[in-house]
Amino acid sequence: MRKAYVLLLAALLALLPLGLPAAGVLAHAADNGNWSVYPAASQLGSRPYFYLSADPGAAVSDEVTVANKTAAPLTFRLYAADAYNTARDGGFAVRTRQEKQRGIGAWATPERDRITVPAHGSVTVPYTIAVPDDAEPGDHAGALVALDERIAPAGDGGRDGGPAVDVGVQQAVGARVYLRVGGPTVPALAVEDVTLTHDKPLVPGAGESSVLISYTLHNSGNVTLNPTVALKAEGLFGRDLLDRELTKIPAELLPRQKIRLTERWTDAPQLEWGEVRLTAAARDVRESATASFFALPWLVVLLLTAALAVAAVVWARARRGARPGRPRVRPGV
Repeated sequence: MRKAYVLLLAALLALLPLGLPAAGVLAHAADNGNWSVYPAASQLGSRPYFYLSADPGAAVSDEVTVANKTAAPLTFRLYAADAYNTARDGGFAVRTRQEKQRGIGAWATPERDRITVPAHGSVTVPYTIAVPDDAEPGDHAGALVALDERIAPAGDGGRDGGPAVDVGVQQAVGARVYLRVGGPTVPALAVEDVTLTHDKPLVPGAGESSVLISYTLHNSGNVTLNPTVALKAEGLFGRDLLDRELTKIPAELLPRQKIRLTERWTDAPQLEWGEVRLTAAARDVRESATASFFALPWLVVLLLTAALAVAAVVWARARRGARPGRPRVRPGV
């Protein structure tokens, strides 16, 4: 039987913050150890990424460099791709070459789409971004990606009597592109769909209680944001239960992106009634969302349920006993 080949694309992108590097700090290229991709050197020196601006209907040009760190020539497919925030943790990622591109990936065109870089050498390729007349103002993110044409094996196929499938890995490295399209900029941020999942012991005081807080962070504006999120919980009569800044937040949230995040509240109260509030802030935007909670130990829940069931049975029997009987009719003599 012929082996089926599965292709996995590993996009290795440098995690660089939005903003200019401080003076004296070297810019780091997107790199996977074998090759790197970065903006061509300019009069201002090295750049960690492309940060460009253009009006709708205009075009802007720049150059990207691909450097080979190995002792053999490497051949790459060079293409542009749209960026997005990953669903797992909000990290920066780009679309694959086969996916539909709508922004940078559709507007940017390298002068060459296939290059061979000599051993320990580099190749610089000009590219142009043609911004459509109807492009939405604000920030658009993407990358110039160098995709290795080689497919490296990643394990044996047909192990343990399973189907004969060979998995191949194709690697790519991309230099980030941040494009600001001229026009009104509207920062907007929202916290949506806050839900709470309780994990509490059966017997009060017999174990720890925790709450998993899930929420959606939504950049509904047209500019990239660097959000912060604060978590606050209050009990009865406004008693403070929790107040902290969350750390598992993406460094940057791209326009029109939604990500689902979770936060674990350990040592949560086992008997409490209150409210959880999440407040997201970025630039001049500050938005909050809340969710109520009612913490009750499982044993108490079971006892209350049993008591209610017994009360319902007693009430039903009492009601049946209180019904007036039908008068007996004696037959006439």
